[in-house]
Order: sequence, then C-alpha cells, then structure tokens
Amino acid sequence: MTASLMILIAGPYRSGTGDDPVLLRRNLDRLEEAAWPLFQAGHLPMIGEWVALPVLASAGVTDVAHPLAATVMYPTAERLLERCDAVLRLPGASKGADQDVLIAERRGIPVYTSLGDVPGVGEQ
Repeated sequence: MTASLMILIAGPYRSGTGDDPVLLRRNLDRLEEAAWPLFQAGHLPMIGEWVALPVLASAGVTDVAHPLAATVMYPTAERLLERCDAVLRLPGASKGADQDVLIAERRGIPVYTSLGDVPGVGEQ
C-alpha cells in the first residue's frame, strides 16, 4: 500500500477564460477530474480554488477579476504547498500552476505531470 499524500492539483483555472463563469467552471471541473483517481489511490487531493473561492466569497467577492482575488488566489496555493506532499501539474497554460511547480521544486516537493506517475494510481 502506498503512503497517503496530500497532492495539490495544479492546472489552468483562469487562463484563457476571460473570467467567464462558464469557462471557469469548466476548468475547475477538469481539475476536479483528477481528484477521484488520487483519492481512490489513498491520497488526499487538494485544489487551491477549493480554499480560495470560499475565502473570497466570505470577503464579499464573487468575481475572480476583483483586485482582492490576486491577494487570495496565489497566496492560498503557496500556503497549501507548505502542507502538501506533492503537486500534480495538469496540462495547459497557467501562470498560477507554473508558479505552484516552481514553489514545489524549491521546497523539494515531487511534481507529477500525469496521473499515471503518482504512486498507487491505477494499482487498484
């Protein structure tokens, strides 16, 4: 049995959406598609938006283009990376996901670029 890891799923969220809520949701859905295989392999999946969006909502912000979002979105992922054991970098252009990878590499946290590379995934 593989040791349980908390894995930050990083990939496009705002990139290429023009902040259209439908396209943002589509990108979040793509990130969330990786959650079940990670969980099934015994890991704890984490997505920064799962934390950042409720934080913004509690501050009264519903638009990710709002200036306050910049002070919450990236810092949330950076704080999560203090606790995560690995990053799963999904394909697609994303400044934030690229930043997550750089932080992970600086901290010596493994970065996986496909689900198949994550220990235990596909072994059920």
